[in-house]
Amino acid sequence: MATPIERVLDLARWAPSGDNTQPWRFEILGPLRCVIHGLDTRERVIYDFRGFPSHMAHGALVETAAIAASTLGMAARIGRRPGTPENHLLFDFELERDASITPHPLVPAITARVTQRRPMRTDPLTVEDKRGLEQAAGEGYEVLWFEGRAARMRVARLLYRSAWIRLRCPEAYPVHREIIEWGARFSEDRIPDQALGAGPVTLKLMRAALASWGRVEFLNTWLGGTLAPRLQMDLLPGLLCGAHFLIAAARPPESADDFVEGGRAMQRLWLTAAARGLFVQPEMTPLIFSAYVRRGERFTRAERVWEAARGVSGRFAALVGPAAAGRSLFLGRIGRGPAPRARSVRLPLERLLAPPGRVNGP
Repeated sequence: MATPIERVLDLARWAPSGDNTQPWRFEILGPLRCVIHGLDTRERVIYDFRGFPSHMAHGALVETAAIAASTLGMAARIGRRPGTPENHLLFDFELERDASITPHPLVPAITARVTQRRPMRTDPLTVEDKRGLEQAAGEGYEVLWFEGRAARMRVARLLYRSAWIRLRCPEAYPVHREIIEWGARFSEDRIPDQALGAGPVTLKLMRAALASWGRVEFLNTWLGGTLAPRLQMDLLPGLLCGAHFLIAAARPPESADDFVEGGRAMQRLWLTAAARGLFVQPEMTPLIFSAYVRRGERFTRAERVWEAARGVSGRFAALVGPAAAGRSLFLGRIGRGPAPRARSVRLPLERLLAPPGRVNGP
């Protein structure tokens, strides 16, 4: 029979992470205690700038674990262990019985929350929707809204330009080659191709091209290979949604702890959206490329790609304002519509458990 800590972790593992990498492992110390190992993918994934996106995933996991603990009438005591390196955070996690705790209203949303990459309805969010989402993000965070056709088109065009970088960057190719599970509706540790939002012909071309970087370059150079994916996966979804939104911190986030806390705010908002029947899709590449540019850290050897990133950084700052650009944590689109038929699921808990002193990365 599962212990209380295992039951909580089995629910917490549904927290979101970039490309479903699940950058965490759990070291069980007893029926009520464990250590969460927060790993990152910065050494091989250009989108994991300084490990910050992984730290946000760690925050989402911590927030989900705290909510999951309420199902057992328990409080979650979770704290980052001081002095641990930023590429391998350690969180001490302990459950305590508390008779005053009842199941959190967001518990059903933990497994219902899903990324919707296909077009949504363009119905605007209600005042109550936006107020509830802003309150969910919590004190110390601001939610900026980009609503109406003109604003949605501005964001969609930004995403379209950002996608050109993603598809033409040689350093991103190994990531794209590894993160897709082809011919799949569900995937435990990647993104199933049926959840990408591209049509069947585009998927076939993508699969053939990703066999080698040479094929990708040929398709992009001579056959307009970036056009169909950018239209289907970026421009149209960016236009066809209820709104776009940005979560910004009160001050520029700089440390792992800042991004962990930001991830908790993101997860609270996303779970609240799911509880209200709203779908969300992260739109993180403009933030990530802008972060590289602001800090002058080149992520590519391709000059055209770097210049395009500088352009995206400038357009992002013009969209949200220079001050908000430096405080940005999460950009996403949101709306209502049919639930996606395909999605990423999660590794079973037993594959996320690590024996003491032996932790393998995601």
